[in-house]
Amino acid sequence: MSFDVIPAIDIKEGKCVRLFQGDFAQATIYDDDPAAVAERWESLGARRLHLIDLDGAAAGHPCSQDVIGRIVTKTRLPVQVGGGVRDAEAFASYMEIGVDRVMLGTVAMQKPDLVADACRRFGQHVVVAVDSLDGCVATHGWLEKSSMPTLEFVRQMIALGVGRFLYTDVSRDGTLTEPNYQTIAELVEGVGKPIIAAGGIASVEHLRRLREIGVESAVVGKALYTGHIDLRQALELNT
Repeated sequence: MSFDVIPAIDIKEGKCVRLFQGDFAQATIYDDDPAAVAERWESLGARRLHLIDLDGAAAGHPCSQDVIGRIVTKTRLPVQVGGGVRDAEAFASYMEIGVDRVMLGTVAMQKPDLVADACRRFGQHVVVAVDSLDGCVATHGWLEKSSMPTLEFVRQMIALGVGRFLYTDVSRDGTLTEPNYQTIAELVEGVGKPIIAAGGIASVEHLRRLREIGVESAVVGKALYTGHIDLRQALELNT
């Protein structure tokens, strides 16, 4: 099974930032030019980029398409994008500018018919982002927690045709603690679909353990910007 380490670039007001536990009030700016950050990760050997439109996640519609378009143009890497994709038009607009995968979060719970339609139209380009808080799905840019258990939600999405999931433990995201290995292992073993893991990754050892659990890839954000993880070293785990 292949494994890939994917650098994350979170975009807020046109800048590269990181949040603490998904809290928009606790944002640290790391660079004024997300495209330059993308080029840096590419130069170090990254094979894919993970881009989140934080303003879009909060607003409910894409807000950073210009920045994301520049990243697509300036790098030769496939990118996966999430944040504020709540209708078919937003999804299609990302496909048109060359995005490889589009992540559906809040809308996946609110509009399952849209998810099913996206799977029919775009197939493997669809990823459902499962943002989990205390075992239940969080929505609206992590600002609201639902009563839907994470595993039940994933199984519902599989029934609609979803073939790949991004799992993020909101309580660990940006904390530099460690991933929620137990839940991630349950997803890998219980759903039989590729799982991308995110949240709490703070060392190469964390990445190594995730690879052993069987995730398809791992998204690394804050740890790259703080220096806890050296990307070149982390990319040695790619298979």
